[in-house]
Amino acid sequence: MTGEEVRRGLRAGLPIALGYLPVAVTYGLLSRQAGLSPLEATGMSLLVYAGASQFMAVQMLSAGSQALQIILATFILNLRHFLMSASLSQKLTSGPPRPTLLAYWVTDETFVAGGLGLADPSFTSLSFLAMGLVAYLAWAGGSLAGALFGALIPASLAEAMGVGLYALFIALLVPSVRGNWRGAVVAAASALVSFGLWRVLPSLAEGWRIVAATLAAASLGLLLPRRRERQA
Repeated sequence: MTGEEVRRGLRAGLPIALGYLPVAVTYGLLSRQAGLSPLEATGMSLLVYAGASQFMAVQMLSAGSQALQIILATFILNLRHFLMSASLSQKLTSGPPRPTLLAYWVTDETFVAGGLGLADPSFTSLSFLAMGLVAYLAWAGGSLAGALFGALIPASLAEAMGVGLYALFIALLVPSVRGNWRGAVVAAASALVSFGLWRVLPSLAEGWRIVAATLAAASLGLLLPRRRERQA
């Protein structure tokens, strides 16, 4: 049964790994442009392992943001992982390893794939670990490749690949707001607050604008009524 559990996880992780590779290469390239060494860029992927946060950190580094600003912004952005890990820990109860030890491998994609896979009895904690490791290695490997060989990419193509940052955030945002009016309102509010701060306080560092917009939009989300969403 153990072999089948691992194979189930590998099959679930392969599509995620294939999707991670081009985005990770783009991250590695952008990190080099921001002044990080290949070791630093790959180390961030190995230790942080949060694509959206890594892209945002690289962008903030390029803008000259301070370390405290980057830490606060990435911490707030990654708070969703607490909820995803808590949700999976209540479901992944079949066999070793313990669900608590799997929290590091939880990403938006593995959370969705893991949640869907739980309908299959053969998808266990070991399956989730195999899936998470495949995705993790693809992300780290792509980051290293982008950091090492980014200099071989033509300048025009390198600049065009910067759209990967926006594509990643859009890919994360759109599924979250479809059929969820509260999510759409929060996303729009964060964009408006950030734009308003940029217009009113142009001297305010970009990092603090991101932190302020995130906190303001999250606070608004807590105040929005929930009844209409349940009816929808």
